[in-house]
Amino acid sequence: MSNKKILISVDVEEFDIPQEYGQAVPFEEKLEVSRQGVLKTLALFDELQVRATFFITALWARYYPELVQRIAEKHEIASHAFYHDRFSEHDLLHSRTELERISRMPVKGFRMPRLQPVSMDALAQAGYTYDASLNPTWLPGRYNNRHRPRHVHLQEKMWIMPTSVTPGWRIPIFWLSLKNMPLWFTQHCTARILKKEDYFSFYFHPWELEDIGQYKLPLYVKGVRGKRLYGKMRAFLSWLKERGTFVSHSDYLAAQTPEAR
Repeated sequence: MSNKKILISVDVEEFDIPQEYGQAVPFEEKLEVSRQGVLKTLALFDELQVRATFFITALWARYYPELVQRIAEKHEIASHAFYHDRFSEHDLLHSRTELERISRMPVKGFRMPRLQPVSMDALAQAGYTYDASLNPTWLPGRYNNRHRPRHVHLQEKMWIMPTSVTPGWRIPIFWLSLKNMPLWFTQHCTARILKKEDYFSFYFHPWELEDIGQYKLPLYVKGVRGKRLYGKMRAFLSWLKERGTFVSHSDYLAAQTPEAR
């Protein structure tokens, strides 16, 4: 087994992406689509013995406390803010303490919804150790972070744990990449990253594993979904399992930086 570390993370939230494209979805449906996807995700992780980090909104956790506790038995619980569709810095502390209350586990990490910027000072004051909101690439209409470091680094006393991108061209390997690239190309890009780095970091959403074809979403979001994506995800994770050890974000950070334990 290689000593490379594989960091898989899951963004658990209210399924609100249809709202970005003008389609209203009942709140109960938003929660349920995500819940069903989480159950499929856990089954896949159990099969492949994946240890991962689940970035969860505190609002979603309030509706499914027993499921959050089940996740916490094997995986790291981290914050994905309190709500997915709105944000206030005041919610940073509230989200962390609520997730700790529900999961009965410490919460060290944060990921901003839609990977938007967040204050490092505010995160530190709210008691977080690391931020995983950086995708150091250019995504039209979302962000341009090509100038940002590709590696884990310290910024204003906060550890930054970026999503993986390829050296050079900085091709992002994340949920949209797996959906829209041939599997062989995703594997090729990932192999290039692992050749240069000691870890690979990849994230996705549980709702992708559901059949979301009825929603008004672009084809690049819903074209590969449900059972088809489950099979592709299983093949990718199986391939990764042969190339490293699955660890949580906190596991990796603690091994690299003892002061972050």
